[in-house]
Amino acid sequence: MRWILTVLIFWVMCGPAVGRQHYWEADYDSLTRALPQQASDMARLRVVQHLIDLHPTNVQALPLLDQLLRLNQKLQLLEAAPYRHLRNGLVLWQQGGADAAALDTMKVAVTEFDRLGRPIPWLLIDLVTLYNRLSRMDSRQRYYEKKLAYYRVHNATENIAACYVSQGGYYRRMGDYNRTLNSVLRAADLVRTYDRLLYVRELLVTGAVYADWGNRAKAVQYLGQALRLPEFRRIQGLERVFTFLALSRLYAEGNHPNTALRMVDSVLATHSGDAAERKLSQAYALVQKGRVLLQMQRVASAGQLLQQAQQLDDSLHIPMSGRPGEFELDAAWARYYTARHDDARAEKHWLQAYRKATAGRVERLRPEYLKQLIAFYDDRNRPAEAQRYSHAYIALTDTLNAAQNTFHVAQYESERLEQTQNARITSLKQDQAVQAMRLRLGQWLLLGALLTVLLVSALGVFIYRQLQVNRRTLDQLRQTQSQLVQAEKMAFLGELTAGIAHELQNPLNFMKNFAEVSTDLVDGMNPQHNGHVPVLETEILAGLKQNLQQISQHGQRASSIIKDMLEHSRSGTGECVPGDLNALAADSLALAYQGLRTTDKDFYATLSKELDPSLEQVVMVTQDMGRVLLNLCTNALHAVRQRQRDLAQPGAGGPANYQPTVTVRTRRAAGSPVVEILISDNGTGMSEQVREKIFQPFFTTKPPGEGTGLGLSLSYDIVTKGHGGTLTVETREGEGTEFLITLPA
Repeated sequence: MRWILTVLIFWVMCGPAVGRQHYWEADYDSLTRALPQQASDMARLRVVQHLIDLHPTNVQALPLLDQLLRLNQKLQLLEAAPYRHLRNGLVLWQQGGADAAALDTMKVAVTEFDRLGRPIPWLLIDLVTLYNRLSRMDSRQRYYEKKLAYYRVHNATENIAACYVSQGGYYRRMGDYNRTLNSVLRAADLVRTYDRLLYVRELLVTGAVYADWGNRAKAVQYLGQALRLPEFRRIQGLERVFTFLALSRLYAEGNHPNTALRMVDSVLATHSGDAAERKLSQAYALVQKGRVLLQMQRVASAGQLLQQAQQLDDSLHIPMSGRPGEFELDAAWARYYTARHDDARAEKHWLQAYRKATAGRVERLRPEYLKQLIAFYDDRNRPAEAQRYSHAYIALTDTLNAAQNTFHVAQYESERLEQTQNARITSLKQDQAVQAMRLRLGQWLLLGALLTVLLVSALGVFIYRQLQVNRRTLDQLRQTQSQLVQAEKMAFLGELTAGIAHELQNPLNFMKNFAEVSTDLVDGMNPQHNGHVPVLETEILAGLKQNLQQISQHGQRASSIIKDMLEHSRSGTGECVPGDLNALAADSLALAYQGLRTTDKDFYATLSKELDPSLEQVVMVTQDMGRVLLNLCTNALHAVRQRQRDLAQPGAGGPANYQPTVTVRTRRAAGSPVVEILISDNGTGMSEQVREKIFQPFFTTKPPGEGTGLGLSLSYDIVTKGHGGTLTVETREGEGTEFLITLPA
């Protein structure tokens, strides 16, 4: 049943949530701050998807898409194909020089989203930027006309509005103000129901278009209507810049330059979080302020502002037509140089402005620039150039008039086509209603069958899981029984071993004591007789003394073995308490060295201690861990002494300046759950056959009489069983050995 619950939750998240009011008005920055606070992966996925819906192509979109795809790979709640295409297109877009490939990939993403029925208004609006950069105006118009027809059939309100927004921008660029206003006002009526911020923006665009068309009354009406709405205070970024620039132009044309300056100063005071967007706003504002200052005959101040705008343009490469409007820097320079009576530079900038408008297909500005060129040449008595640009102006005007007529016919035809499409849509809706009713009946029948199958399947799964649980329980009981039997056997064997060891301990003590007493008696005898020593008696006493010493030595060895057997047979360990592992390791190394020096005063070695000063106290049985470290240090010292002796033999190879060295290190990596103790030496090392057996009881590599073979076995049990750690060894024969102990921190 879990998968049904998951599907229902996701339907609630992705279906009605997308269509609810205010979804598209959510504050992007607030959502960004809320993202790290989400407790579950599903909640994070929902917020990331919302952020991508609001700004699918900004700088933050790429890492957000990566995060969405990672979360969805874990949850498997979304169909990832459209988001992968969107990510690939965005990568091409941001790397530059691949706008055509980026546009094609983005269009594939749009198709995938359309297949899922998911609204993507801002992705459709942002695609306009790629079309503009590629100067594919005709392709842009055809694409959005096609998408508009598709979305109207499927009642995709948000996407329909986005297509109207994009079409309005196209017609404004072409200079067809009538159709621009048609598209923009239709978009405004649609977005008013779900996105008040976009509604305010479309009112501002309407006012700006009326201002460009010369209808100042309508421009003031729509701009004032937008400014009075409470949502205008939330308008930020380039939309706010567009508003105040439009107002500044409107007041400048109405011969109110001071008010126009206040409007453009509002743009310069606007702060944006994005550095590139802030520079772009400043560039537009500096050009507009320069034009107003030229209108006020403040030529020097205007020149300084235009120079700043030129520097920004050189770094940003601002296109002539963008989201804040038309960037008319060359026209402003031309007016500036005209005021300075620098005809050569003025002519250069008028021509450059006309070429840029022609290359960018900004048809709204071309007639204006041609009129300025004609007036410029006519004032300077250059009739040939004036006549040439007059012919160009007449030809362009005829072309635009023909286009306008085409547009008007197309508008009429489109209205007729719209009526036909509406009738077809109505018919399709009726067919869809009948199909939906049939599908509903079929779905009810299918749902009943599905519920029956689910109930039977759930019962089968329940029975199967109960059988599995019972089987696992039986296996665990059998395993526990085997462990109890084994533990009882080991406990009995430990008690038996301890009893035997205790029984053997007393006879061995008596044997050692009698051997030592007998040796003292032999030493106390006076073998002299009449001033001379009998040879036979002396030999007998010497042999008897040697035998007694051998008895004592082997008795001590047997006693040592029994002592180690008693250690192995202990049923438990001491209490674990926090202890200073660094101090314990240093003391064990020093104690092992002093112990070996008491039996071999000619032996010297270098003792190296590399103890982690940041190591905190470690919970351990201090006495047992001290025994382990003492045993390992003693073994290391024996190994370096043996190698020193081997190298001292005549004809032995190896380094002539060999220095026996034993190193003890402690460390704990940052964030590691274990503490490490390493005891290394540069002694004889071990062969692979010896290394495999060193932790076995009674196995030793020391000469007879020097080891019991239980030290490493006991150390291994203390570390692994008593402390839950590990004890491993790395060795190379003839080079040295390193033991590694790990303990829980």
